[in-house]
Amino acid sequence: MNPYEEKIKKYIKDNNIKAEHLSFETSCHSVEEAVQAVKASAEDFVKNICLIDNEGNLIVAIVKGENRASTSKISRQLGIERPRTANPPEILQKTGFICGGVPSFGYSAIFLVDPKVMEKEVVYSGGGSEKSLIKISPQELLKANQGQVIKIRK
Repeated sequence: MNPYEEKIKKYIKDNNIKAEHLSFETSCHSVEEAVQAVKASAEDFVKNICLIDNEGNLIVAIVKGENRASTSKISRQLGIERPRTANPPEILQKTGFICGGVPSFGYSAIFLVDPKVMEKEVVYSGGGSEKSLIKISPQELLKANQGQVIKIRK
């Protein structure tokens, strides 16, 4: 198994997080690919948008698969200048996971969860690699990342 997948599985176990790690033969990088792998609806997936503020802090905006994160809303909510999208090397350095497989927890960041995510019974998030996902309840996800629920979608 992939070392990134092993890392998040260990984090889930060590922190008693109620979640299921799923591995696939095919890519789950995009919402469309993930929908095919799990045979679920796009509404059941969350995206973890990695952003960097002016001080170099990582902000992870968690929105439903069909939504986009608003950097202007995030800047207003946090009282900061607009954050920028992190590039793949920054994502790996700050999360410890590769772009396309970043989980919604398991590393240090400011986690922001859109309220629409909280309406779901279960969501699928990045599982550490492009070929894995985590199935988790939004409440458990929030417990795992100590995030704030604020409207951040466009």
